[in-house]
Amino acid sequence: MKKEILITGGAGYIGSHSVRYFIQNNYKVVVLDNLVTGHEAALVDSEVIFYRGSVADEPMLNEIFTKHSIQAVVHFAAATYVGESVTDPAKYYHNNVAAVLVLLDVMRKHQCLNFVFSSTCATYGDPQYLPLDEVHPQNPISPYGESKLMLEKIVKDYERAYGFHYAFLRYFNACGAWEDARIGEHHDPETHLIPLILECAKGSRTAITIFGSDYDTPDGTCIRDYIHVVDLAKAHLKAVEVLLQQGTSLICNLGTGKGASVKEVIAAVEKVTHQKINIVWGERRDGDPSRLVANPQRAKELLHWEAEYQNLDDIVRSAWQWSNGENNGKYPSV
Repeated sequence: MKKEILITGGAGYIGSHSVRYFIQNNYKVVVLDNLVTGHEAALVDSEVIFYRGSVADEPMLNEIFTKHSIQAVVHFAAATYVGESVTDPAKYYHNNVAAVLVLLDVMRKHQCLNFVFSSTCATYGDPQYLPLDEVHPQNPISPYGESKLMLEKIVKDYERAYGFHYAFLRYFNACGAWEDARIGEHHDPETHLIPLILECAKGSRTAITIFGSDYDTPDGTCIRDYIHVVDLAKAHLKAVEVLLQQGTSLICNLGTGKGASVKEVIAAVEKVTHQKINIVWGERRDGDPSRLVANPQRAKELLHWEAEYQNLDDIVRSAWQWSNGENNGKYPSV
């Protein structure tokens, strides 16, 4: 019999790739998504059981847990724009913390105590050392990062009091698309670097702005750890398997352990697309560390997981195929 899981935010970017990967690996997947930022068209597998709603909708959650034998919850649903979290922190504490308390309490009521949480390296704040490991102090510098850390603390308390088991997966810069280009990255507005540069390559954007040229890096631009979205999906499945089979909680960083600068990402896009990218130089943005790179060693040990996409060109190529695919990098309205 197939194991049945609930994926919240399953119509979003990372969520939809995870839904597809779980289904391909013989899981029965129930998706809950309010479609505020997600896209129903991203749920390309006919086997998906879809509920449109919020994680704060207690009656709907009770319906889901009554109708389905949910063994674990993979939680992606969240507001995710760092800049917006500074100007509208209430939205982030309501969506990323308060609403999830409803989900956790319904899980407890139905004795589903396995929780895989889509966390973030933003819980660490400015790095005190690199690469970042899981024992690095957590000092978020945005309400977004703070909201994720708050939920981690809440779930730890639920473990102590109610017997929950959790996997906190703190990942770095998600990117790329499924190799067949049926699903990919589509945000509105788009804020992620690779799809913005690809818009320049396609001619729908005139230039890419690099914020800061004087960072303490070899070429003066920020360095980040770019992790392919399918690699993230694979890690979430492995985390579910650990919780179901071993019943032990875990915390893992997900990244390649390598860093690429903004200029190196632009060079990779130029190489893959054979297009020259115009650059505009801007001032540094507040809260942008010079470098953010993961130490993925614990994920290797506990999840037996390692990023398969280690080459930046391959990551960019998958995103470019989605951008030039049937839907031109956008999901159709449904």
